[in-house]
Amino acid sequence: MKSIEKDFFNTFTDFQSLILAHMNRGDINGVTAGHYNIIEFILRKEIATGREVATAFNISQAAVSKQLKFLINHDFIIQKQDAADRRKFNLSVTEKGRFIIENSETFRKNITRQTASILTAKELENFNHLLGKVLNHIKL
Repeated sequence: MKSIEKDFFNTFTDFQSLILAHMNRGDINGVTAGHYNIIEFILRKEIATGREVATAFNISQAAVSKQLKFLINHDFIIQKQDAADRRKFNLSVTEKGRFIIENSETFRKNITRQTASILTAKELENFNHLLGKVLNHIKL
């Protein structure tokens, strides 16, 4: 690894540690990034079905069912049978699930404000552009 790559690796590791330390403050064991994304998706839609979640994330119904079971069993989301179509089950976010999303958004807003106060407007614009460029090309 080149010297600049090592420097970036160390800085990125510190940044990642900051984010993970914040996530762990909620002491929500077992919640993965995938779980978080599902909770946020359902929260944004207000009500969703397992099929909608599977389609949105381009994953199988079986994989979604496993994730939803975890989220339901840990009271992050609830599942109710649709009144009009008894074959359909609607998902919605509980207060516990909403807390995770809102807490994360508050953290991101705080980091955004702190970053904006440290960097000049031009530096922030460049940082945003470069981060966006990297994110658009990295497929994990």
